[in-house]
Amino acid sequence: MGKVEEFEELRPLLFSIAYRMLGSVSEAEDAVQETWLRYDASPTTPVSPKAFLSATVTRIAIDVLRSARVRREEYVGPWFPEPLLDDPYEDPERAAELADSVSMAALLLLERLSPLERSVFVLREVFGFGFDEVASAVGRTEAACRQLLVRARRHMHDGRPRFEADRAERRELAARFFDALKGGDVDGLRSVLAADVQMVGDGGGKAPQLARAVVGADSVAKLLAVVIPRMAQVDITFEPHDVNGQPGAVFRDRDGKVLHTLALDIADGRVRTIRSVINPDKLAHLGPVADAWAIHAQVREARRG
Repeated sequence: MGKVEEFEELRPLLFSIAYRMLGSVSEAEDAVQETWLRYDASPTTPVSPKAFLSATVTRIAIDVLRSARVRREEYVGPWFPEPLLDDPYEDPERAAELADSVSMAALLLLERLSPLERSVFVLREVFGFGFDEVASAVGRTEAACRQLLVRARRHMHDGRPRFEADRAERRELAARFFDALKGGDVDGLRSVLAADVQMVGDGGGKAPQLARAVVGADSVAKLLAVVIPRMAQVDITFEPHDVNGQPGAVFRDRDGKVLHTLALDIADGRVRTIRSVINPDKLAHLGPVADAWAIHAQVREARRG
């Protein structure tokens, strides 16, 4: 194969690495494009294009992460990753690792790691690269990479829920949640929510969002049972869809434009966290984006009516 064919064959892997590093679809796509430019400009052909390209996209992502720290510290309200509906990379032997590592909860845990810890964890733990390849990618010795991985594993393990649901259980519980959501069924919602459930929104100051997290099954159930029917009055619909590998939904206006996404964290037989991304900058990759402020005004008008 020529360079173009080799690169296109590896593009899904490169994007998946970059997205887990950056939590941003747009930044991951830019990192992959920059990787191609460097590969195309290289005067020599590497022995292993996969190793070369994976190392290149990792180094680019590390640089982006370091420069993004200030922007994220200044971000208005909670910061969530850009929602990913479909991961382009598949590997049957690592299906579980790939699915778990792309969840909103896992990506937020990765945010706690240093750029080097994050890159070592992603390459080794998620994609199964050898320590020699990881060391080459991050410019550290294999011994140093092993130490980075130990620290990263500890941070990731400490932040995970103690009891996790299997995939079939998650889907069954999510179906009950969305059925109750459609009907504005407070009791039905309350029955699938953890007692200490949290509902949090990411608007980035660019769309209406919750002033603070809503906590507790009763509060969350009552709020959802009021808000969703009001949104339906102005023709807002939602379609269940995996979001970052977990049960979720995409909400659209009457013209089919994306209003926001919803992602559910499910563990120990209950919905533990509900995360909504409504920042329009984080939704553009999903298609045309709705005017959230205008819809907010319509909902308030419908409420008065």
